[in-house]
Amino acid sequence: MANPLRPAILAASRSPRVKSAITHAPGTRSLVTRFVAGESRADALAATRALLDSGRSVSLDHLGEDTTDITQAKVVVAEYRSLLGDLGALAEAGEAGARRLEVSVKLSALGQALPRDGDKIALDHARELCEAAQSAGVWVSVDAEDHTTTDSTLSIVSALRADFPWVGAVLQAYLRRTESDCRDLAGPDSRIRLCKGAYRESASVAFQSTAEVDDSYRRCLTILFGGDGYPMVASHDPAMIDAAGAEARRTGRGPDRYEHQMLFGIRDVEQQRLADAGTRMRVYVPYGAQWYGYFMRRLAERPANLTFFLRSLATRS
Repeated sequence: MANPLRPAILAASRSPRVKSAITHAPGTRSLVTRFVAGESRADALAATRALLDSGRSVSLDHLGEDTTDITQAKVVVAEYRSLLGDLGALAEAGEAGARRLEVSVKLSALGQALPRDGDKIALDHARELCEAAQSAGVWVSVDAEDHTTTDSTLSIVSALRADFPWVGAVLQAYLRRTESDCRDLAGPDSRIRLCKGAYRESASVAFQSTAEVDDSYRRCLTILFGGDGYPMVASHDPAMIDAAGAEARRTGRGPDRYEHQMLFGIRDVEQQRLADAGTRMRVYVPYGAQWYGYFMRRLAERPANLTFFLRSLATRS
C-alpha cells in the first residue's frame, strides 16, 4: 500500500530544519539501524559477511549525495577505494561469473553536481572506482537520483561501459521515460536494476498513482527479460516478484540470468526464502554518517515503515 504522507515526507527529506529535529530526537539513531548497517566501514563489512554467509549477495552504498565541493567528492572516492580494498578479500564469483559483491555509487556524491565540469569530474571519479573494482573482483552499479540527473547519469554509464561493460545502471519505473530507457539499455552484457523510484517528482515526468507505477514496472520487466542483458529486480512487492518469475519462465531464463534485490532490513525472511530457493538475492546495504535522506525515503515508501518509526519514538523517553 502506498504511503499517503509520501509527498510530505519527501519534502521533509530536503528540509534542514526537519533534519535537525529528527537527527537529534532521542532514540533516532537506534531506529536508523533498521535500514542502515551503521556509520562505519567496519559496520558495513560485518553486515556484508553475515549476508554472504546466509547465501545472499550484497551491494554496498556509502551514503552521501549532492556533493558541491571537490574536496568532499575526493573524500567519497577515497572511502570507496578503501571499501573496495576490503571487499577484494571477500569477493568470489558465483555461477556464470556473477559477482556476489557490488558497490552502488551516486554520481552526485562523486561531483556530478559541481557547478563547473561536474559531469567530467564524476566520470573521472567513477572510472577510477571501476578500475579499483575490476581489480578487486567487485561489480559497480550507478544509482539513479531525481529525474533532472537522468540524462547525465545514463551518458556517464554509457561512457563507463566502453571499458567496463559490466557496469550496472538503475532505472526507476515511475518515470514516464523509463520504458524507452529499458529498450535502449537491454543489450548484451547490460546490467539493469529496475526499481519503482523514491524521489518526489511531478506528474509531468512521473506516474503518480500506485497502479500506474506498478503497470509501468511490469512493462519494463517484459522489456528487460526479453532483452539480452541481466535484469536486477529491485522490489519488495510480492506482485512484482511474482511478475519477474513469470517473465523468467516466459523467456526461458534460468536463475543464473537475473536476480532479485531488496533493501537491508526490509523483508528479511522473504530475502532468505528466495536465496534458499536457489534464486539470486542481492541485499542493498547502505552505511555512513549521511543517512538522513536515505532514511526519509524509506519512511516515505511504506506506511509500515513510518508507523514503526513513530511508535518507537512515542515509546522512548
